[in-house]
Amino acid sequence: MVSLAPKRSTVDYNERNGVSAVLLLRFRVVPALTVDEFTTDCTMKTSLLLLAACLFSCSVCSPVWSQFDEPDAASTKGTSLGEPLVQYLKVGISVTAQGGPCRGLEGTTPTPVAWPEQEMELIDEDISPAVRRLNQREIGPVGSNEATSRQMLIEIPQLTAGEEAHAILTFKLTRYAQLPPADTSILVRPSSRDRSVRGYLTPSPKIETKDRGIMKIARQIVEENQGKSDWELVEAFYDWVRDNIQYVNGPLKGARQALRDGTGDCEELTSLFIALCRIEGIPARSVWVEGHCYPEFYLVDDEEQGHWFPCQAAGDRAFGSMPDRRPIYQKGDHFRVPESKERYRYVPENLVGKGGSPQVKFIREVLPNLP
Repeated sequence: MVSLAPKRSTVDYNERNGVSAVLLLRFRVVPALTVDEFTTDCTMKTSLLLLAACLFSCSVCSPVWSQFDEPDAASTKGTSLGEPLVQYLKVGISVTAQGGPCRGLEGTTPTPVAWPEQEMELIDEDISPAVRRLNQREIGPVGSNEATSRQMLIEIPQLTAGEEAHAILTFKLTRYAQLPPADTSILVRPSSRDRSVRGYLTPSPKIETKDRGIMKIARQIVEENQGKSDWELVEAFYDWVRDNIQYVNGPLKGARQALRDGTGDCEELTSLFIALCRIEGIPARSVWVEGHCYPEFYLVDDEEQGHWFPCQAAGDRAFGSMPDRRPIYQKGDHFRVPESKERYRYVPENLVGKGGSPQVKFIREVLPNLP
């Protein structure tokens, strides 16, 4: 099984993952028929294509998906867009029935989301006749009413022994670099009354904002930066993490353990920076991109408009900007899904069913060009 998190152990992924603010978009494969009445494979594939094309094309231009828009794209007071990079992304699920026939299979996998810095276009789909239903579900972090991730859900009523079924979508992504704001002096932390970002001020899996050691470091940095702007304070958090946590690749251990060890990789550097920001009332969150993650922090301008600013916690220094143009899968780090009581750092991938021993492959492949 291929993991979807920046760290690639499937077991590790499931241990650290989990969602409030769930919107389930259900579609019957053939509008005029119920699922049980639907038996024509050709009609099914055509209908799925039309549904998928409509759904994902809307994610770029339709008001239905306007919740993913942010004011930064049109405001010089936030980040602005730099050079674009066009790439292609295949995501999906492939299931093979082993050890006998399988039935009642239901699978989920994350799919990309449109943001001002990431334009999306569905350009191809490959769906087996055995796939009865394809749904899309939007998911927001715990404590937030903003949907910042998306899952594809498939249903496969049955597979005979040895039979394979799959649902694979191919997207064209245009990913822009993000440039820093022109004037940082007007940017301040939001009011405590701003409910829209409260979910980014509380603990998340592996972001232990109530840890005494992390709180002590936060107070120390604040004391050393008295009289400085909020932007400068956040930058002081950023520099402290980069100066005091040595980059060492390894399994996920979180902000608290990274502080104790003095080591960590992109996950730990991101988590510790986010924890420091949240302790001081500055909303912050993780951004999951292909094979990597980085943090964003939130400040408001002199017109009380909020903006998210990225920074590269691990790698070349980039504060308030982002040269990295890898595909974005998710923003946020505290999720729950209806199928589980667990709390997850990343929206999970999953397959359940009965009979046999189904072999599942979660597909996520970035292509510089179409084959």
